Amino acid sequence: MIEVNEILQTMQMIHEQHFDIRTITMGISLLSCKKNTDRETAEAVYEKVTRLAKNLVPVGEALEMELGIPIVNKRISVTPVSMISDTNPVLIAKALDEAAAAVGVNLIGGYGALMHKGSTRAEEILLDSMPEAFRDTQRLCGSVNVGSTRSGINMDAVRRMGHVIKKTAELTADSDGFGCAKIVVFANAVEDNPFMAGAFHGVGEPECVVNVGVSGPGVVQRALQEIHGQPFDVLAETIKRTAFKITRVGELVAQEAAKRLQVPYGIVDLSLAPTPARGDSVAYILQEMGLQMVGAPGTTAALAMLNDMVKKGGVMASSHVGGLSGAFIPVSEDIGMIEAAEAKCLTIEKLEAMTCVCSVGLDMIAIPGDTSANAIAGIIADEAAIGMVNSKTTAVRVIPAIGRKAGEELDFGGLLGYAPIMPISTYSPSVFIRRGGRIPAPLQALKN
Repeated sequence: MIEVNEILQTMQMIHEQHFDIRTITMGISLLSCKKNTDRETAEAVYEKVTRLAKNLVPVGEALEMELGIPIVNKRISVTPVSMISDTNPVLIAKALDEAAAAVGVNLIGGYGALMHKGSTRAEEILLDSMPEAFRDTQRLCGSVNVGSTRSGINMDAVRRMGHVIKKTAELTADSDGFGCAKIVVFANAVEDNPFMAGAFHGVGEPECVVNVGVSGPGVVQRALQEIHGQPFDVLAETIKRTAFKITRVGELVAQEAAKRLQVPYGIVDLSLAPTPARGDSVAYILQEMGLQMVGAPGTTAALAMLNDMVKKGGVMASSHVGGLSGAFIPVSEDIGMIEAAEAKCLTIEKLEAMTCVCSVGLDMIAIPGDTSANAIAGIIADEAAIGMVNSKTTAVRVIPAIGRKAGEELDFGGLLGYAPIMPISTYSPSVFIRRGGRIPAPLQALKN
């Protein structure tokens, strides 16, 4: 039971430290929408999504007013579309986009496939359709799972996703490759993640469910300012206590949203999700720990401790922690990361090392427009390998900046911020990528 005094002590966090609930995400199963044709399926999808999610935005706005807690986004995740489409998934993509607009949510995710062990014809068709789908929609997001600890890495899917991302960048070049900001390539994807662009509604989930993603890097940074110079055990305890408070607020919002929407409460994802706003940065937390700038020696160790303490504090605050839960390090969405990249203190290689110890992977990174599809596939393979071997979720969301070079920048505005274009190695992995087949699962896969 959540006590009122537990919430009252968070008001200062809200008003002074950029604390917010990043998203309420309603998960909706589309398995019942499968019909004889994709056109009929699209009509059924539109009807179901608009019917179940019609009150999502009003409920979210009402909770904001009543509790005084900003809820930045209201979102929907759906069953991976490859599971309900056979021939023309773009019809379903447009139906999802129209349904999202009709109910007023910010984003809708699930235009993707699970291909970690192989692919069906439906999944191959969907991958081919992704560039067009993301060019022609506004609110649609999608993800593809290409590897897992249990199955290894599907290198055929990795190669194809390199080409999908490159083509999407070309088709959306007039919007700075914005279509690529809506595509995530996963290893060990989770079925209850409320954060975009990777959210989808897993097959093991209920018919409809509410998941909540919290934020709060500014809160953690402020707490660490009060213990400046203290040893690591004090630092760790402070982060744990702060994560507990943040998660309790998320728990309250999740319970109340589920009650009002009359659907099950799923999980709270206690990830520290930054924004471009100054004072709302994961990078600044690491610098408050004592780093001159994120990317300096010691960055990976600092991030490892931060991630672990966030999890330890969060699991004491909720019995339903899920999703990704840890620290996000998207470059374009974190002012501290942007500054470090501009200063060339933070490189893509250092970011890759950091992904070994945090929640996600290479996120919202702009790369030169002449980067080849095979090079993008190589980046995906590297991250998938980290996830596979370490039994954790990793992901890649990169934006090839067509016509731009390293040192320039892309500006997406809003939560997506702006990204300095980071250089990557010009040496080719093409022969490696073209081998195809599957990288075998590691020994950890045999834990049973």
